[in-house]
Amino acid sequence: MALRDSIITLWKTLTGPARHFSLGFLTFGGFIAGIVFWGGFNTALELTNTETFCISCHEMRDNVYAELKSTIHYTNRSGVRATCPDCHVPHQWTDKIARKMQASKEV
Repeated sequence: MALRDSIITLWKTLTGPARHFSLGFLTFGGFIAGIVFWGGFNTALELTNTETFCISCHEMRDNVYAELKSTIHYTNRSGVRATCPDCHVPHQWTDKIARKMQASKEV
């Protein structure tokens, strides 16, 4: 009986009215909002890890990228191309975030 009473109490707390919305609605809404934020954040993070983003600055496109095209990194027998993020962006998530914050001052 104690378990049943606990479940009923929990259910009433989650579905009962808070000031305007139930606690369950607010919890679920916060969870969904967190998922949407995380998805958007990771998408933006990955878009800044592309070669297209790296060379979007005219300085990079006209000088450094033109030089890269003549190196073994760009064209080789195996067909594997090293891009900017392969060497210039850390692979661990926390290190990547720290580097992105530092790089925001360079843009």
